[in-house]
Amino acid sequence: MIVLLAALAAIVVLALLALVVKRRRQQHGTQRLQTKFGSEYTHTVVPVGRKKGEAELARREERVQAFDLHPLTSAEAERFGGLWTATQARFVDDPGGAIADADRLLGEVMQARGYPVGDFEQRAADLSVDHAEFVANYRAAHAQALKHSRGESSTEDLRQAMVHYRWLFTDVVGEAQTLPAATAV
Repeated sequence: MIVLLAALAAIVVLALLALVVKRRRQQHGTQRLQTKFGSEYTHTVVPVGRKKGEAELARREERVQAFDLHPLTSAEAERFGGLWTATQARFVDDPGGAIADADRLLGEVMQARGYPVGDFEQRAADLSVDHAEFVANYRAAHAQALKHSRGESSTEDLRQAMVHYRWLFTDVVGEAQTLPAATAV
C-alpha cells in the first residue's frame, strides 16, 4: 500500500513538473512573440485568442523565412530614394496621387527586396515579421488612402499617411544613408 501511494505521489509530482515546464515554454514563446511583434502581437491575438493568434504569428515567421530577402544594392536604394523624393514633391500639388504613388513605390521596394507582393493584408503580415514597429502605421496609411478614394479624407489625413509611408519606406529600404534627405511633408 505504501509503495502504491509513493508511486501515485511520484506520478502527481511528475505531472505537476511537466505542467510547469509546459507553462514556462508557453510563457517564453508568448514573451518572444510579444517582444518581436510589439503592437502587431495584440492586433493579431486579440480578435482570435492567444493560441490561434500566436500560431498565426509563427506561420508568418515560417513564411517569411522561406523568402529570399536581401538588402537593396546601393544603386537600387539610390533609385528608389529619388523616386521617393519625387513622390513627396508631388504631395504639394496632388496629395491623393502622391499617396497612391507612395503605396505603389513601397510595393516595388518590397518586391526588389524579395518579398512576394500579394494583397495588402498579406503584404502587411509579411512586413510584420521584420518591420513590426511600422506595420500599424502602414495599415493607418493604407486606410487613409482608401478613405481618399471614397472622397472622405482631408489633406491633413493624407499628410499623416505620407509620414507613415515615409517611415516604413525608409525602414524597408534599409539603407537610409544612401537616400536623399527627406523633405518635410
